[in-house]
Amino acid sequence: MVGVGAEYGFTPNWSFALEYNHLFMGNRDVGITFDPAFIAALNHSERIRQDVDMVTARINYRFGGPVVAKY
Repeated sequence: MVGVGAEYGFTPNWSFALEYNHLFMGNRDVGITFDPAFIAALNHSERIRQDVDMVTARINYRFGGPVVAKY
């Protein structure tokens, strides 16, 4: 996985974040076989890439300061 992100606080309690991730899921060769009575020349294999690109945008709100228990 490779990713990059940034967060910007535009008020004391509000922030905006944007993140991008690229997941390398690998390749796989899959054999495609057709009915031999149909056309045998169509039998072949396909390489399937399974990479994923994700973009996340979020707005965050921070509630007050730390919570301190008082007994």
